[in-house]
Amino acid sequence: MFLKPLLAPALIALSLGPALADAPAPIPLTYAVFEVSVPHIDLAACPADMDLAGAAADDVFCRATVNADAFHVYVFALDGDSPAIAYRSYPVDGVETLMK
Repeated sequence: MFLKPLLAPALIALSLGPALADAPAPIPLTYAVFEVSVPHIDLAACPADMDLAGAAADDVFCRATVNADAFHVYVFALDGDSPAIAYRSYPVDGVETLMK
């Protein structure tokens, strides 16, 4: 009798194991999807303090969004489908960093 209440949660956990193990890899955010889905500002250059995920400044471009009292900068690679490769948020009072 003691094990009966534990049986249902155990069976559910066991049945979820294969589903979680077979989860597909995340789909990268491409610029084509970002461009039509997210209102944004085109930046002439990426912020100087932005981590470019090891890419050269000439191999990327940046876009900014405004949400929840912060600027969010996305870095996209120029090659392939232009996937997002980095992201950083800046407080609204730090906007001058973005504009340099």
